[in-house]
Amino acid sequence: MAVKLYFLTLWRNKLLKFTIENYIKQHNLVIENLNCQEIENAISLIKKTIERGGRVAVCGNGGSAVAASHYITDWNKMVYTHTGLKFNGICLSDNIGLITAYSNDLSYNEVFSEQVKNLLNEDDLLITLSGSGNSENVVKATNVANDMKVNTLTICGYDGGKLKQVSDNFVWIRSNDMQLCEDAQTVFGHMVMKSLCGERLFV
Repeated sequence: MAVKLYFLTLWRNKLLKFTIENYIKQHNLVIENLNCQEIENAISLIKKTIERGGRVAVCGNGGSAVAASHYITDWNKMVYTHTGLKFNGICLSDNIGLITAYSNDLSYNEVFSEQVKNLLNEDDLLITLSGSGNSENVVKATNVANDMKVNTLTICGYDGGKLKQVSDNFVWIRSNDMQLCEDAQTVFGHMVMKSLCGERLFV
C-alpha cells in the first residue's frame, strides 16, 4: 500500500510539474504570436478617441467581462494620473442593475447593444472582448455601433468568429484555449495603459 501511494504521489507531482511548465510554454507562444501591427493600430485608435474627447466603452462576458472592467479601471485612473489627459472610459459589463434589467425586460443578447444606443455617439469607440468571437450580445452591440458610426475594435481569440468579421479593427489572439485568450486580453490591456501613460511606467 505504501509503495502504491509513493508511486501515485510521484505521478501526481510529475503531472503537476508538466501542467505548470506546459501552460507557461503555451502562454509564452500565444503572447509571442500577437501581431504587433494590430496592437499598434488598436492603441492608436484608443489614443485618438480620448484626445478628441470621445468615449471608450468596453464589454465582454464571463472572464472577458472582468478583463473589460480591468481595462477601464487601469485606463481611467492611470492615464489621468500620469498625463493629465482625461480618459472617458466605461465598462458596459459593470452595472449589474442594467444588465439584469435588460436581460429581464428584453433579452441577454441586448444587454450591451441597448447601452451602446444610449451612451455612445458617432466617432466614440466600442471595444469588445470575446474568446470565441461569437458571443451574440457583443456581436449585436458591434453591429449597432457600426450603424451609429461608432468605431469598433475587438480583442478576440480562436478563429476570430463573427466579431473579427464585423468589427472595424481587431487584435486577434491566435489560440483555441480560452484561458490563454483571457491571459492575452489582460496583457493587451496593460500594453495599452503603458503606451498611453508613457515610458515612465516601464521598469
